Amino acid sequence: MSHIVRSTLWLGFFGAILASWWVMYSMSLSMDVDLFGRPGDMGARMAAMDPRMPMYMPMANFGPLFAMWAIMMAAMMLPTLVPTLRSYEDLMVSANGTRVGWLGVLLGYFVVWVAFAALISAVQLALLYGGIIDMLGIPKTTTFAGLLLLAVGLFQFTRAKEICHGVCHSPMTYFLGHWRTGFAGGLRMGLGLGAFCVGCCWGFMALGFVGGVMSLLWMGLATLFMVIEKLPQIGHVVTKPLGVLLVLGGISVLAYPVVSGG
Repeated sequence: MSHIVRSTLWLGFFGAILASWWVMYSMSLSMDVDLFGRPGDMGARMAAMDPRMPMYMPMANFGPLFAMWAIMMAAMMLPTLVPTLRSYEDLMVSANGTRVGWLGVLLGYFVVWVAFAALISAVQLALLYGGIIDMLGIPKTTTFAGLLLLAVGLFQFTRAKEICHGVCHSPMTYFLGHWRTGFAGGLRMGLGLGAFCVGCCWGFMALGFVGGVMSLLWMGLATLFMVIEKLPQIGHVVTKPLGVLLVLGGISVLAYPVVSGG
């Protein structure tokens, strides 16, 4: 019976990830945006809309924008939780863990990322109404994109990144130091892990404003990088090289700007 419960929970977990990616793909089709986040004819008209016009535009309103980011969090961040959930399973016998505790960890982690979705939705609206990005989240100047790449790249070398990444990279150590049993205990640990994960990975989310938040290519690459950063074997050796690549990318964008369509 326990094997069936475990299989059912994991199938539901991966099913939620696949469903989230399907929703994001469907949204990109409905907005006429390609894999790289570049708009087609209809998408270009949408991107050019003025958010201050007296008409209802979903991407200029907090509710629809928050829903989009929340689904995006599920698509991008749930895959990075796999090593953490596996670590919890390793402690289920020796430390009196339970499946409801496993669910608590999952829920707590996702709650934190949904809260971050609300924050970044507000940031996107501020950038939109400030004329820095267009309706699809694409920057109107290469200066903004270059500075954002530099900021996220330099963050890879900070002490804050090191601390947060250390927790994400070694969830077993966090569990051993903060172990709580039951659903409430799992929820509490999930909230803590989620907070460290936001501290570690917020920059990858912010990079959506470099190419456009509807770019499935950015979503896929960011998810891949975050998963690799959390792999026990190699996660600790990729953080700084990735920072170097981002810094070089930022310098390149600033040094060789392209003409913006905005």
